[in-house]
Amino acid sequence: MEPFKIATLADIEAVEATPWEAREKATSTYDIFAQSAHDYGDAPALTFVMTGAPDSKAYTSSYSQLFADITQTANLFHAHGINKDDVVSYLLPNLPETHHVIWGGQAAGIVNAVNPLLDSEHIIGIMNAAQAKILVTLPPLPGQDMWEKAAQVAAKVPTLEKIFVVNPLRYVEGMEDAPLPVPALDGIEVLDFASERAKHPNDQLISKRVFEHEDVCAYFHTGGTTGVPKLALHTHANEVYMAWVFSNLDMSAAGEAFICGLPLFHVNAVIVTGLGTFQGGTHVILLTPQGYRAPDVIPNFWKTVERFKAVNFSGVPTILSALLELPRDGIDISSLRFAGCGAAPLSQELFDRFEKASGLSILEGYGLTEGTCASAMNPPHGERRCGSVGLRLPYQKIATAILKEDGSLDHFCGVDEPGVVLISGPNVIRGYKQEHATKGLILEGEWLNTGDLGRLDAEGYLWLVGREKDLIIRGGHNIDPAAIEEPLATHPDVALVAAIGQVDAYAGEVPIAYVTLRPGATVTSDALVGFARENISERAAIPKRVIIIETMPVTAVGKIFKPPLRVEAASWSLQEALTQANLKTGLTVRNDPKRGLVATLSGEGLNEAVSALKGFPVLFEQ
Repeated sequence: MEPFKIATLADIEAVEATPWEAREKATSTYDIFAQSAHDYGDAPALTFVMTGAPDSKAYTSSYSQLFADITQTANLFHAHGINKDDVVSYLLPNLPETHHVIWGGQAAGIVNAVNPLLDSEHIIGIMNAAQAKILVTLPPLPGQDMWEKAAQVAAKVPTLEKIFVVNPLRYVEGMEDAPLPVPALDGIEVLDFASERAKHPNDQLISKRVFEHEDVCAYFHTGGTTGVPKLALHTHANEVYMAWVFSNLDMSAAGEAFICGLPLFHVNAVIVTGLGTFQGGTHVILLTPQGYRAPDVIPNFWKTVERFKAVNFSGVPTILSALLELPRDGIDISSLRFAGCGAAPLSQELFDRFEKASGLSILEGYGLTEGTCASAMNPPHGERRCGSVGLRLPYQKIATAILKEDGSLDHFCGVDEPGVVLISGPNVIRGYKQEHATKGLILEGEWLNTGDLGRLDAEGYLWLVGREKDLIIRGGHNIDPAAIEEPLATHPDVALVAAIGQVDAYAGEVPIAYVTLRPGATVTSDALVGFARENISERAAIPKRVIIIETMPVTAVGKIFKPPLRVEAASWSLQEALTQANLKTGLTVRNDPKRGLVATLSGEGLNEAVSALKGFPVLFEQ
């Protein structure tokens, strides 16, 4: 099938003239790899490089080999007790084996992605919620703590039966044949992933499993990093739909290279630079175990593009900002066509500068784990409106609505009227593994309440104007405000705490906190920052500032009201940048219900002020 040339909402409606139910599609994610192996055979599917250096050795698997590895991994898990409703968790960096575990695990049972950057208690909570039977991770190796965390998991997850360890040293030149240290743990069998997998066939599933569309295939942790973990239930139908959409959006073609630098515990990397890309026969370039976080990846990124003639990559605004600073003289990046961007606000200044400097098109998008991965995207062949997250994807519906006090639907919003963003379609999950958490998620039996605030313009473009959930998004990393508020609230001098994201030219947002004190308290802001540093387990969540205020803004019913705090924080951040630039330009900031934070500049030095404030995700007026 020819890919869609989507430019307008009318093009999406033309695709939908054929009902989704009538479209030819796979039954399971495993079927996608079977079909791709048939269609693309010896063509390159997955290339892994251990470092970001331009001459780093490339390890490439064909589509036939990738399918064989996935099949063999599924057979390994099945032989060790994983059936349709059993769970394999993985605590891994980006490696070829990570893809094998994801898709082989879905072919055998259910896969649970775990963020290795979380602390041990959060990982234990996630795996207990998942009731994992098997964990795949790394052995004890210098420079990483995954085994240390796995050992703590083994002692506190009673459903866990076995741990498989993956050997990343096989990708280190000169250490390919180094023996893998397989540690021992009391009460848990620890096995070498590679040697155990080699015992099983790779040409067919020994389980003879017959897949159903509605079989659950994955548990993805969502909802921040505190409290009881919520695990979103992805079905094969959800992920098959999402892969079908991305393989037909005409962003890359069979044989072309698509760079993956985002982590494989996140749905973006799993689906956008994973399943959907593999369905289309594209060549995935997996950049190092740490992805973009590896110190030599960004400095050598343009050379990597030239080396693999990449046409596309996916990232967040901080990645685009870092890439802008890299020299491109003498490096051929003409193969690049698109850069996908999401997870955090993108400023108009960064959008314009990046497109002008690189010659490629930025495609901002929007999605969430509960929507499998994506719901909207700026059209590859149409107008890309900076600040908008684009048009809805085919076979999905997006609406904005006003909700009642009890969370039920009151009425849908009109054009440009802000409201809660609702999504519907084959991508929407049926709920969380924890049934109590699902209450209020699905409205009217159809609409998923995203918790985000937005508006739809007359042409169908979605504009986000706030986040009802109040997540702080620091460089694409989601931080639950509770991860800051709960520890700070334990300080004996603190009465109330409100954590928010303060606009930042580099990270998009950085966490800060406002506090009111108990009567007679004398603690200082600096002391509270130190207290936060000692008591907040997630390093990215440590607030940059703690501001002591006399009165916390609240709603009529006494709930903390954060919008004025965001305005004050944005004013402080922007004024700080002007002061550092020795500018006396007038500045006022307001929260526009349709456009979000808007800064008005006045007086002298307007051009210099705009330059000094470039990168901040705020709309500027003069």
